[in-house]
Amino acid sequence: MDSITQAALGAAIGEAVLGKKVGGKGALYGAIVATIPDLDIILLPFFNDVQSLAVHRGFSHSILFSVLGAVFFVWLFKQMKWAQPVGITRLFTFSWLALVTHMLLDACTSYGTQLFLPFSNERISFDSVCIVDPAYTLLLIIGVSVSIGMRKRNEKSWQFNAMGLVLSTMYLFAGMGVKSKVEDFVKAELKEKQIDYSDIRTIPIAAGISEWYCMARNENRLYLARYSELMEGKDFEEFAIQDELLERTDPEIGEALRWFAQDFYVVQEDSNGDLLFYNMQCDMQGPRSVDGQRAPTAFYWRIQPDNSESVLSTGFHDVPRDQELPSHSE
Repeated sequence: MDSITQAALGAAIGEAVLGKKVGGKGALYGAIVATIPDLDIILLPFFNDVQSLAVHRGFSHSILFSVLGAVFFVWLFKQMKWAQPVGITRLFTFSWLALVTHMLLDACTSYGTQLFLPFSNERISFDSVCIVDPAYTLLLIIGVSVSIGMRKRNEKSWQFNAMGLVLSTMYLFAGMGVKSKVEDFVKAELKEKQIDYSDIRTIPIAAGISEWYCMARNENRLYLARYSELMEGKDFEEFAIQDELLERTDPEIGEALRWFAQDFYVVQEDSNGDLLFYNMQCDMQGPRSVDGQRAPTAFYWRIQPDNSESVLSTGFHDVPRDQELPSHSE
């Protein structure tokens, strides 16, 4: 999720765990601690383009880091005057919750999080909430703001923050419920259209868990459609995966991109002989018509095969999404 949302969640946790002990400082330090995992981006310049794919949302977003980080923050806060009235157990609980909820919230998005590093680099992604969703964020901000603002006038003001946390959590579970319904519909559509598939993905692409992109793949083909368009009777659009094109690249690049896309990708070759890798797990902006060829989305990694090494860069198709998708059978 975006940094504002993570800070809001951390502030709400700080208010809930420390508010009665230290006042507004609980929300302030909660917001700070909750954004710490995203500081991994400052490490990106020290890695090449391929390695950097695994750095962001890497170890700093793991469950182990949340425990080690909580221990560190307990020691750090105990050096500060404001934390002296707070017990070590409460400080640990606050720090751990501020960190681990950051990781779990990121895992709800399609980008995924390597929760189990260093034991496994599997990307955990529940694909149940959009990476930026103001509906979720506002519930947290309103709750913690009212709680802090009314503390001096109402001894039960903490209930507003608690309500914000409860409602925002219910919103996340609602997203998972909607996702389940969308997946059931997609499976029925695939069966009706006699499309063979080995895996499917449904990913929210708008605030309010109201709009979804649906994907299905088999060994050679990827099928793509908006949920709303499927409901209107429109069809999936079909793309050749063309995994064999990656054999022309450095094996390290190919494996890293496949891993990052969690096997939902399309590879195409442009007129210059460069390869365009579309990661459908992380970019869902809709198909484009580019130079007489259909691209499944706007963002891509460009791979320039070379005899000695393959150069990796990024790009974006600055053309509008097509409103009408042709039938997969056309």
